[in-house]
Amino acid sequence: MTLHSSIGETIENFSLFDDWEERYRYLIDLGRKLPAMDESLKSDENMVQGCTSRVWMQADVTDDVFHFTADSDAHIVRGLIALLVVAYQDKKLSEIPSINIEEMFTTIGLDQHLSPNRRSGFFAMVERIKGLASETV
Repeated sequence: MTLHSSIGETIENFSLFDDWEERYRYLIDLGRKLPAMDESLKSDENMVQGCTSRVWMQADVTDDVFHFTADSDAHIVRGLIALLVVAYQDKKLSEIPSINIEEMFTTIGLDQHLSPNRRSGFFAMVERIKGLASETV
């Protein structure tokens, strides 16, 4: 999988694994594919509030297209960021609010297999993306 696969392809890829240990490994592998975030962007201003792990996120909009960079100090969280890249990266600003990330999250089974803290952190990142997108409108 590339990080620019579709949500459908991502869900299909997760369904290929029989157990959650394999799915976690896959999630961590996705996180390893994230492009490096410039250290200068790992500032308090770019820190995502509501995450147990440290997560930084910064966004730019060019020609009404949303692009973000993010990183975390936790392997699984980097994998969750990779899922957000699949869902939100290079989308038109008008598309961002209608992306059903909860459906992807549930269909993959993350709602049942992530700790409540990681689940809250994931949705804190989603809210940060939506906030960044709305700030640039």
